[in-house]
Amino acid sequence: MKILLLSSAYNGMTQRVHVELLQRGHTVSIEVAINEHTMLEGVQLFQPDIIICPFLRHRIPENIWRHTVCIVVHPGIKGDRGASSLDWAIQNKEAEWGVTALQAAEEIDAGDIWAMATFKMRPGTKSGIYTVEVIEAAVKVVLQTLERFQDASFKPEPLDYSKPDVRGQLRPTMQQAERRIDWKVDTTDTILDKINAADGCPGVLDNIFGTEYYLYGATKEDKLGEGGLLGQPGELIAKRLGAVCRATVDGAIWISHLKPKGINGEKAYFKLPAVQILGDKSDALPEIPISMYHSPVNTFREIWYEEKNAVGYLHFEFHNGAMSTDQCRRLRDAVMEVRNRPTQVLVLMGGRSTWSNGVHLNVIEAADNPAEESWHNINAIDDLIYAILTTTNKITVAAVHGNAGAGGVPLALACDKVCVRSGVVFNMHYKLMGLYGSEYWTYTLPRRVGYDKALDITEACMPIGMQEAKQIGLVDFIIPELFTAFDHKVEMMVESLVQSNNYDKILESKEKRRSHDEFIKPLKYYRQEELRHMREDFYKPNSPYHPSRKQFVYKTPATETPERLALHRRSTRLDDKVLSMRENTGNKAVSIKQVN
Repeated sequence: MKILLLSSAYNGMTQRVHVELLQRGHTVSIEVAINEHTMLEGVQLFQPDIIICPFLRHRIPENIWRHTVCIVVHPGIKGDRGASSLDWAIQNKEAEWGVTALQAAEEIDAGDIWAMATFKMRPGTKSGIYTVEVIEAAVKVVLQTLERFQDASFKPEPLDYSKPDVRGQLRPTMQQAERRIDWKVDTTDTILDKINAADGCPGVLDNIFGTEYYLYGATKEDKLGEGGLLGQPGELIAKRLGAVCRATVDGAIWISHLKPKGINGEKAYFKLPAVQILGDKSDALPEIPISMYHSPVNTFREIWYEEKNAVGYLHFEFHNGAMSTDQCRRLRDAVMEVRNRPTQVLVLMGGRSTWSNGVHLNVIEAADNPAEESWHNINAIDDLIYAILTTTNKITVAAVHGNAGAGGVPLALACDKVCVRSGVVFNMHYKLMGLYGSEYWTYTLPRRVGYDKALDITEACMPIGMQEAKQIGLVDFIIPELFTAFDHKVEMMVESLVQSNNYDKILESKEKRRSHDEFIKPLKYYRQEELRHMREDFYKPNSPYHPSRKQFVYKTPATETPERLALHRRSTRLDDKVLSMRENTGNKAVSIKQVN
């Protein structure tokens, strides 16, 4: 079928639905829903059989939904309506939630129901649950809807609140009044739920030292509250790795990130580590260190390590997958330390919802000299990947449960084996940020897929689903399970490798290949060539990297749909180029070949 994805942004949900539909042979085009005019124009140009709206903040014009079936993917159970569906579900501690495919109608979220899928809620952030459970459920309902759309006998179910399975309700958009924390009354668990329900956007507005900030990234602290509070409820009592710890009525909670509230149109702000935002206001707080060796105590940590049956598991989970210079250096030091442990396999276990997204663009944007900080950050992640690539005394495995973007992809490819959750999406979108890219991708990517395919991937800047990734040799194993079941499957695989009679041969083969590759072209030359391009991208005047980074950090809305996504706009834009060139050459004919 011809399917138009109408979406407010090319976000993780839209990317995943896109790759799933392409994999099934559909012709798919995308229109970013900028305004009513662009939506109407996109539909007229593409003439789709059906329109799917994976992530839509705008009302669909009546001229569209009256003439073409439009399916809205809503992150709620049957009958749930409103813009804060997942926020309310988390804050109200719903045991089960779901995703519903609704047909667009005059009343928002009240159209006929085409499909629904449910999932068990878990303790977690809104962005984390959205990225994993909601997107998994969304794919199910989209595919089921398309099957039913092609069945002439199927009739979608009208929304009827009298039915026992329609348990949702119309809820208002959650306001800061519903999110507000009362530090003198709210328990640690209540505060955790409130911050989790606002994670990503908009955050929970709160007051620290007389200034209003949005709070993000909460972690319950079990140890600091033992034997009584170390401070009055709401008081800052400690700091660690950029996060701050606040006392509560029954314990303490860590806040990893803050964003100042802008007032009356003053300059926009963006999210940063809490200590960085607070500056000298946090100087007096004691720094509480944490060992990376695994402990059952619940506390804020970004890197931890454990061993089981001759296998080392190095966990790292950075907020939204972004890795600053300091975080890259700490992870590199951890790799350097644990690769000397008496184990046979080292497994890198990245974040649950995001494996890694490479360098930390927010921290770079906040630096006094963003170009200089970019340079430090890219060298730090290169050092990390070099430590993985030169680990020749054991097999390395990337266990990728969350999505990987930009430098996060070559971070995974630096390992000998790459195991991925089936719902993961890879996106090496260096070029969109005006960058050539580093992280030894010119070595790790071609050795898996060949030079031509590596060039296609980096030039196209399109998401890659794991079925395609497996077909082209980008990954080795696909695991359909989530969370602990995923971990268990990884454990079974790597322990089987350790016990294999071929382990020594596999390790010997790895050592020989690394020596051979180093002889043909040393790793330092790959790095030098990549960094030569990156230096130009960072420092040359009028580099597209700096405005692109600003747009990303400040979340500047798109003004048009990128041509790589909008199949229906390619010929139109080509015609515009031809017309423009004819005007500039005295209306002389200009061939398509010349334009290209």
